[in-house]
Amino acid sequence: MTTPPSEGDTVADFTLPDQRGRAQRLSELLVDGPVVLFFYPAAMTPGCTAEACRFRDMNAEFRQAGAHSVGISMDDVARQTEFADTHGFDFPLLSDVEGRVAELFGVLITNADGSTQVTRDTFVIGTDRRVVTHVHDESNMNRHADAALAALR
Repeated sequence: MTTPPSEGDTVADFTLPDQRGRAQRLSELLVDGPVVLFFYPAAMTPGCTAEACRFRDMNAEFRQAGAHSVGISMDDVARQTEFADTHGFDFPLLSDVEGRVAELFGVLITNADGSTQVTRDTFVIGTDRRVVTHVHDESNMNRHADAALAALR
């Protein structure tokens, strides 16, 4: 497993489809300001729903800080669409079905049964593609958005 990037590290550029099937490139997302990239294990599950809803509910505060949220999981585009539509998410939910980007960020794990999933990690990425902060917390769903916003302020 790759180690997650640390504060100050430059992250690789990548392109993935969002919940509408549109290609989203990190470098293009960063044109509008810092990106708060939050990885979540599975759309439509209780913990991931709570986490993503926290980002949705704090969207105005992120925008005021000049940043925007982007979610990412190994769910396919159809599942991301359902997740976004069900909960009114107005930010991109990226589909990393093969776990390629999760591996780049060091958040891909292999379970005992051989299946893979992402861990619950958030990276605030500056417009220069450098990590501003990294949050890893599997149990406190609010901590990700709260810590990301604190780092931006």
